[in-house]
This record gives sequence, structure tokens and C-alpha cells, in this order.
Amino acid sequence: MRRTIRKLIRILLNRNTLFILMLLLQVTVLVLTVLFLSQHYLPIYLLLMALDLVLVVYISNTSEDPSMKLPWFISMLVFPLFTGLAYLMVKTDAGHRHLKQRCAEKAEKSRQYLPQSPYVMEQLRSRSTREANLAAYLRDYGAYPVYANEESVYYPDGALMFEAMKQEIARAKRYIFLEFFIISAGEMWEALHELLRQKAAEGVEVRLMYDGFGTQFLMPRRYFAGLADEGIRCRVFNSFKPLLTSSQNNRDHRKILVIDGEVAFTGGINIADEYTNSKRRFGHWKDGGMLCRGAAAWSFTVMFLQLWDLEDNEADVTALRPPETVPVRTDGFIQPYSDSPTDNENVGELVYLDIINNAEHYVYIMTPYLMLDHELVTALGLAAKKGVDVRIMTPHIPDKWYAYCTAWSYYRDLLEQHVRIFEYEPGFVHAKNMCADDRIGVVGTINMDYRSLYLHFECAAVAYGAEMVRDIRRDFTQSLERCIEIRLEDCAKRPLFQRAAGWILRIFAPLL
Repeated sequence: MRRTIRKLIRILLNRNTLFILMLLLQVTVLVLTVLFLSQHYLPIYLLLMALDLVLVVYISNTSEDPSMKLPWFISMLVFPLFTGLAYLMVKTDAGHRHLKQRCAEKAEKSRQYLPQSPYVMEQLRSRSTREANLAAYLRDYGAYPVYANEESVYYPDGALMFEAMKQEIARAKRYIFLEFFIISAGEMWEALHELLRQKAAEGVEVRLMYDGFGTQFLMPRRYFAGLADEGIRCRVFNSFKPLLTSSQNNRDHRKILVIDGEVAFTGGINIADEYTNSKRRFGHWKDGGMLCRGAAAWSFTVMFLQLWDLEDNEADVTALRPPETVPVRTDGFIQPYSDSPTDNENVGELVYLDIINNAEHYVYIMTPYLMLDHELVTALGLAAKKGVDVRIMTPHIPDKWYAYCTAWSYYRDLLEQHVRIFEYEPGFVHAKNMCADDRIGVVGTINMDYRSLYLHFECAAVAYGAEMVRDIRRDFTQSLERCIEIRLEDCAKRPLFQRAAGWILRIFAPLL
């Protein structure tokens, strides 16, 4: 009995529990305040109803995706007294405005360190006007150039990529920059930590940045502060606070490792044991990632420094001295890029749409979550109707029941338009890959859901014609052998309550 009481006290006093309770308390106070005022003062009640009406007109005329507007309309219908104030709080949030301003300043400042070679653009245009147009868009609106003669390697497995990461870290001479959404205690972190500690002792500059929500509940409270004694500088991005603020939605979902500005990794792999399958959580964890070696790695270096330097003006000598790299003769081009929720430019989604719309033979997609807006559903359906072989691979064993249930609500729409859907039977797909026609591919951190496409900081790299594109396709086709194909009759066989839950969750998918 005493043991149970002590365990209960530990849970109640746990910082995570306290965070949740403080957030619930703030929501409760707001709701009770509105209800109390509306019940006792008719003018206030009428004012709140008028506010909702004005906001409905305003939201209807914004340039936001219609799928993002619908949850607000439904909420105003169900909770008319509270939703209008909630919307104003989200849209006028000072924290988000500050984040937006700082990101814009850093992005503009970094442009001078990312010049585009006119010769490379000419080479790409001579190969394909469509690909050159996409590269020009990413250069102008994503601020990242395209590179030729770069080595790129695709990894179809988290364990393989982690081994490559360790080998490259061991060769570091100047600096090691790491940025991950999730860092969790375990074998993977222990091996990485030991390597970083050794390199720091050798005089290599080591910086580690992690997301304030993704890692918040996975490591001891002051763990990262203690790494400074080992020469490992740590920063948390957007520290999670128990305050009702829309900036808490803007998480750093990127995964970046840069060594000396010459080698960079990105992809779906975080620092936790499930990513290397040394720990089983949702069956076999299917992931993917990539390495780029050469000048393209410098784009990831600048990408890292933009967020590292977000809250101060620390002089970064590293950012002013791109390393000298040796060109590697390849058959393609590489273009790293990032996507920010603060610039009103949905780079990640627009790259996906461009690839889908221009595909001629096939489009293969791996994604852990399938919560699509109208534009993506339409583009995928149109491509399939034109005769393009459109295939999407999703998990058979999900990590989030609501995401899985919502994904099934899209299956019928896509299947009816001749898009083929496969679930990876051994477990969970976490890779975020797309390839088309053996000519273009994307590897990165961008899921096909609203959070990745609209709310998170993300990153990826486009490969134009490189061997890596064929490796992505090869990984997809080999993984198909372990998949279950979903058909229309499977949608009809699902229990009614599961289908109904999917319909409801789909309405609120932009908030999930």
C-alpha cells in the first residue's frame, strides 16, 4: 500500500504531470470565465456571438488552406462562446510573432553564405527544364542552391545509417553539429555520446540542439546542461512551457548531422533505440535517410546555424568559412532545403506537389502519417487517372491510433481514384521518401500530414537524376514484398465505429 502511495505521489509531482495540469487549468479558467460572463451579462454574450460571425467572414477570405479553416468553423458551431477568443489568442500570439521575426532575420542574413552557381543551373536546365524550374523555386523561396558533382548515399535502414554517422563523426577535425527532434536514453545515445565526448576532448567543436517538446519527456530534466562539462554545447529549441501559446505548435522536427561542413546526414532517423531496431516498439521500424558529401553539406551547416543562433547574435566564424571540397563526378544534382512555418511558404508541400504533378510513369511514397489536404488528394488522384503508377506505403502497426484511424479515412478517396496503398506488415514505416520516374527523389523529415506541411520546421534534399533516386525506388519495391495491399473492399469491412471515428478525426486533422 505504501509503495502504491509513493508511486502515486511521484507521478503527481512529476514535471510532465504538472505541465499537463497547468495547461488544463488555464483552459478551464478561460472556459469558466467566458461561460460566467455570458450567463450574467447579455451584452457580453451577444458580443462574443458577433465576434464569431466576424471571424467566420474573415477566415473565409484568408489564403489559408480550406482544410485548416474547417476545424475553426466546426468549433465555432459547437463552442460558439469560446472559439472566437481562442482564435484571436492564436493569431495574435506574441511568441509566434517574435519567432516569425527572428526566423525572417536569420534567413535573410544567411542568403549571402549560399550563392548559386550559374553554371550548375545551366547544366540542370540543359538536362530538364521542369527540374530546373523546381530548383529555381527552391533557390528563390527556400534560399538554398542546387549543387552538381556531389556524392549522395541513400540508407534504407536506420542501423546502417547510424553506423555511417559514427564513422564520419570519428573523422571530424573541426566541428560536429547535431540537431534532432528526439533524443532518448538508450544504446544509440550512449554510443553517440561517447563518440562526441571523445571528439570534444580532442578539441573538435561539438554542438547539440534538440526540440523542447520532442525530447522534453525522454531525458532527465538537467541532463543536457551537464554535457557542457564534457565540452558538448547544448541548446533546446522552443523550450516547452506550460503556457497556452500557438508558438508551442512550431516544433523543430528536423534531423541533421553535419561534420566539418563537408558531410551531412538527414532523414527520418532520430536518436532513440527503436530507430536502429535494437528496441522493438511497433514491430520492425522501417526508416530511411541520406548522406551528402561535398559543397551541398554546407547548406545543412547554414540550416543548423539559423536555428542555433535564433535567440542571440553569437558570432559564428564557422558560418563565414565554407570548407574547400573536392568535386565528385556524378550523374545528378543535389539540393538541400528547409521548410519554416513562419514564412507563409509551404515549401515542403509544394515540392511534393511538383513531383506528383510532373510524374509520367510512377510516383512512390513512403510516409508514416497520411493526413492530406485537398491539393494533395487531388494531385495524387489526377496523376493516377492519367495512368501514372501512384503507390503509397504506410505503417501496418501504427505508433498513434488516431493518426492510423485518420489515414484510413483517406484510403477510400485515394483508392477510388486508382491510387494504390500498401501497409508495411512487419511494423512501422517512419521514412519520408518520394521518388518519380527514376529522375527525381526526396529524402528528409517531411511527413505527409498537416504538422509537417504547415506547423513544423523541416528539412530534406531533392536529388535530380542521381543514383540515389534509383536506390530510393529499389528500397520501395523491395519493401513492397513485405506489404499488404489495401483494397476498396477492405475499407468497407472496417467496423462502423472505426470508420465514423476516422470521419470525425479527419475534420480535425489539421489540429492533430
